[in-house]
Amino acid sequence: MTDTLKVGAVVLTMGNRPDELRALLDSVAKQDGDPIEVVVVGNGSPLPELPDGVRTVELPENVGIPAGRNVGIEAFGPGGSEVDVLLFLDDDGLLPHTDTAELCRQAFAADPQLGIISFRIADPETGTTQRRHVPRLRASDPMRSSRVTTFLGGANAVRTKVFAQVGGLPDDFFYAHEETDLAWRALDAGWMIDYRSDMVLHHPATAPSRHAVYHRMVARNRVWLARRNLPIPLIPVYLGVWLLLTLARRPSKAALRAWLGGFREGWKTPCGARRPMKWRTVWRLTRLGRPPVI
Repeated sequence: MTDTLKVGAVVLTMGNRPDELRALLDSVAKQDGDPIEVVVVGNGSPLPELPDGVRTVELPENVGIPAGRNVGIEAFGPGGSEVDVLLFLDDDGLLPHTDTAELCRQAFAADPQLGIISFRIADPETGTTQRRHVPRLRASDPMRSSRVTTFLGGANAVRTKVFAQVGGLPDDFFYAHEETDLAWRALDAGWMIDYRSDMVLHHPATAPSRHAVYHRMVARNRVWLARRNLPIPLIPVYLGVWLLLTLARRPSKAALRAWLGGFREGWKTPCGARRPMKWRTVWRLTRLGRPPVI
């Protein structure tokens, strides 16, 4: 019975999009099946008025995306243990279909190895999905569902047993690559990740590079990701490939300066506990179409 899987939702907000947040919460409340309990985490900001029954946590400062989402997980008990599945949804997103939560229940119930589901993000005006929102190398067809090696942070569902086994998101990352860090640890523990094109989150199309901090965080966290998770021989290969890819994209001088600064920072600062993945996981990632060198 799929209705035995209890679903919760974590929404992180800076408090600056109250109308979009309310619309998202309304779309969660309209989901088919058992009601979904929701926690809204105010990341360094007071929360607007919210519907009755919504759990709330107001953090005194902005602790970053992964740490904020970890607070949301713990609002459902240690490792989210009060529920079987947690949805993670951007506060300016919206679930346009009422069957998304039920599809999640069915998917997790049918496949005990399935640990994470990545939703398809579509622009509400055009219906298009940006290439960067398809979490695989062969991203030209966003309507094709498949097994993947990472997932999208603000549009996903995670079985809470994954957190119990491998822990939460890496707090210190603050922003960028925290999903891949969790994905690699989950895959190394034997879980699988699916990209599902029929599970949709509406979200306005944006360019992450519009944020000044983007280039530094992406580079620093890329180094941390490798140092934490890869077998030693693969670390220089992985980072060398990304250095070449970054140069090939011909960023502006300011962007490249920020990226190189973040790259150096990633080597000079602590990256957290190192748990290199098994070589069989490297092969598993390769068979899934994305070897951990790119």
